[in-house]
Amino acid sequence: MQNKTGALAGIKVLDLSRILGGPLCGQILGDHGADVLKVEPPQGDDTRAWGPPFRDGVASYYFGLNRNKRIQFLDLSAPEGQQRVRELMAEADVVLENFKVCTMEKWGIGYEQMRGDLPRLIWCRVTGFGADGPLGALPGYDAAIQATAGLMSINGEAGGDPLRVGLPVVDMVTGLNAVIGVLLALHERAASGQGQLVDAALYDSGLSLLHPHAANWFMSGQLPQRTGNAHPNIYPYDVVRTGGTPVFLAVGNDRQFALLCRHIGRPELAQDARFASAGQRSVNRVELKALLEAALSQADGTRLADELMAIGVPAAAVLNVEQALTHPHTLHRQMVVKMGAYTGLGAPVKLSRTPATYRHAPLSEGSGFLPDDAADGGAR
Repeated sequence: MQNKTGALAGIKVLDLSRILGGPLCGQILGDHGADVLKVEPPQGDDTRAWGPPFRDGVASYYFGLNRNKRIQFLDLSAPEGQQRVRELMAEADVVLENFKVCTMEKWGIGYEQMRGDLPRLIWCRVTGFGADGPLGALPGYDAAIQATAGLMSINGEAGGDPLRVGLPVVDMVTGLNAVIGVLLALHERAASGQGQLVDAALYDSGLSLLHPHAANWFMSGQLPQRTGNAHPNIYPYDVVRTGGTPVFLAVGNDRQFALLCRHIGRPELAQDARFASAGQRSVNRVELKALLEAALSQADGTRLADELMAIGVPAAAVLNVEQALTHPHTLHRQMVVKMGAYTGLGAPVKLSRTPATYRHAPLSEGSGFLPDDAADGGAR
């Protein structure tokens, strides 16, 4: 009997994508029960070489994006590979692909060429800029999209140079948007019986991340500037120095600010006209930061953050990656997954009746989709 614990159990996904956005989408669908078959070229996904570190010649980068998939190697530029993909598409509910626009059409297996024979198929295309328009069909890469979508212009220290966000945020958000699009299309298909094209472009996803900077510019016409760790609209919403670990304060209202001031022994700051309202605190942020850091110069940052959270003031010690991944709450939330030699990040969406499951470590092989009655259980 087929495993029914996943919300997407029974959905078959043909993952023809590589690198990040598409594979992340496929992994999320697989975590929630879909039967995902990933087709890679004979030499494998490019990210197998994106290291170090490596295990058995395969980079950690690849391991982070290809859980809960079975792998088949096909040369899609060859007639035999194209025919095999046609057969797999006929069995699939969803196709994921992020080839350069017109590549699959050149091979005779593009969306418009296949939709007539496979009207229920949901086709998710991840591209850099979409298929048309002034930048249409151009290749897109995360950092380049961060640059052209304005993200680098608002990231970095005040007065410093534009800075890439330190993780592939555009690729990852595009993968999430692709998941949303696939789920919307699956829901709609349940009523109409028809598939459709899901268009997830890195450029669109990059622009969608511009809140509140886009909203600020739409209203004021003033060009957003880099503010380092500080929020452009709210203060104190910034990293402050302490006598130990730096602490991020995320004070969003007057009540929280009064609690903060009282806790650090400076209750009069909450009554100071320069800081008495959110707008005034934002305008006078330079003076306020200096006063806060002077008051905290002897404080233990980690203890301070815990104390502030306990009284209702949002705050957090600034942890490194190791500290974050080994934090007791990370483990409590099951955000670290182990399967044999494989360790990865857990699924962030928790469903009460149909939770994510982890059934295939990366690199598991398979020649096709599982039969509908195949057993496919595994540890959560």
